Amino acid sequence: MTRYTLQGSQGVATRRAALRGLIALGASPFAAAQNATQGTDELLDFSPRARPPAGYAPAYAAIVRAAEDEGRLVVYSTTDLAVAQPLIDDFRSLYPRIAVEYEDLTSTELHHRFVAETQLGRDTADVLWSSAMDLQASLVEQDYALAYASPESAGLPDWARLRDQAWATTFEPIVFAYNKKLVPRPPRTHAEFATLLERTPALKGKVITYDVEKSGLGFLLAAQDARATPAFWDVARALGRADVRFAATTSTMLGRVASGREAIAYNVLGAYALAQARRNPDIGVVFPEDHTLVLSRLQLIARRAGRPNAARLWLDYTLSQRGQSLIERQGIYAMRADVKGEATAAQLSRQLGATLRPIVPGADLTRDLQPEAYRAFIRRWRSALGQPLRGV
Repeated sequence: MTRYTLQGSQGVATRRAALRGLIALGASPFAAAQNATQGTDELLDFSPRARPPAGYAPAYAAIVRAAEDEGRLVVYSTTDLAVAQPLIDDFRSLYPRIAVEYEDLTSTELHHRFVAETQLGRDTADVLWSSAMDLQASLVEQDYALAYASPESAGLPDWARLRDQAWATTFEPIVFAYNKKLVPRPPRTHAEFATLLERTPALKGKVITYDVEKSGLGFLLAAQDARATPAFWDVARALGRADVRFAATTSTMLGRVASGREAIAYNVLGAYALAQARRNPDIGVVFPEDHTLVLSRLQLIARRAGRPNAARLWLDYTLSQRGQSLIERQGIYAMRADVKGEATAAQLSRQLGATLRPIVPGADLTRDLQPEAYRAFIRRWRSALGQPLRGV
């Protein structure tokens, strides 16, 4: 878990400097502290009031003002902090009075922590931003998400929102990543992936993927693969015979492939894999030619958010052309049609054509999470891997 907090306004150091100046002029620290909390434009807060984005209705100014009065935003996210940092910085350049607390979590940790904190009545995230689309959709179904008509809705594809309670923010391919020194002829399809493992004894113990029982994203991708092709279960059996290793994140898998500890990774986030390949010429990336899953990081506002207006500002920002342009520059594939660049939904669609298989937010997204369906999948998964079935 990575936790990041950026203070609102000019920060603690500026406040202390101003306070020292008041004391030097004869004001008491207690009086200065009182004055700092009185009124809407505090004595020690030099950040200007923000304006609504261009083109927004005048009434949006009330949301901006209320968000500034809240003064803080808490985001739980599966997006690596290094990727999200430019978005946070740009958001704060627009709304400097709002402190951002950003926690980088695994998809399963994010989901269970938020649910537990909410049920216990504790302060929790205002915004959840996760690649585990099915878990996010389940929060919508279970009434954990706030309904909100975003001003940015008109700029989004029709499929990109779920009941005005969850919004797709990216359009990311799922790929194979491999070490070129260890896998000179990589597989191009899921069936070829299974065949490679079956016919290459040297890969035993050198293959890695998500642990579908511990990673919400890993389960989503495996379940979607199983729907997409019968070859998935051949892959699962081959993974078992190859003594597959498991990890909780794409970053961990890519690091182990880059080091040579593993030779090939199955079902990793393409944006992260391509970024690694640009830095390391030994890393290769395959967009499977039979089908390439595409996921979207879904974002929602907690229904009981402690800072709902700050959450609305963040959501609208990430869905805006400005926010989506930064998402493109970070390589995690913007979905808006008015954003140009290589890492966009439009460019990916041109590149891969009919092989794309997007995972779309919809009513059936949580079907595989239903208890009987989930247990049946895990039993079959364990059986394919040659693992014990007890406890399922």
